[in-house]
Amino acid sequence: MDCLTVPQRLTYLGQLRCQSHHGPSGVTLITDAPTDNQGKGESFSPTDLVVTALATCVLTTAGLLAQREDVQLDGTKVYAEKHMSTDSPRRIIRIVLRFDMPAGIPVSFRPKFEIVSRQCPVQQSLHPDIVKDISITYPD
Repeated sequence: MDCLTVPQRLTYLGQLRCQSHHGPSGVTLITDAPTDNQGKGESFSPTDLVVTALATCVLTTAGLLAQREDVQLDGTKVYAEKHMSTDSPRRIIRIVLRFDMPAGIPVSFRPKFEIVSRQCPVQQSLHPDIVKDISITYPD
């Protein structure tokens, strides 16, 4: 099995904050623990990034398909939320994603988008016990 590696450098900055540097692009991001877990909540938490990864993976994977089929997904909006466990161990137990699609998405493309929403690489990588509550709204 071949493996694609993407180099990253991560540094613990103290006070529950980390910095991640993406090698290929040079982009840096900061994570911070959430306020409900002793952090300042001044940036995305690591679990926020899991939810963001799922939403953007669905959009990116759908975008690849849309490009091949000449469908415009520009303007798609996503409402995302995570639900954390109240028992131990602390973990994500539910992810809610609400996709608000732009007008004009062909009816023939819609089932394909729904399949992608369940089969993108991040979705396939998440533990099956995490509830993924995904809905898609088309205005027309």
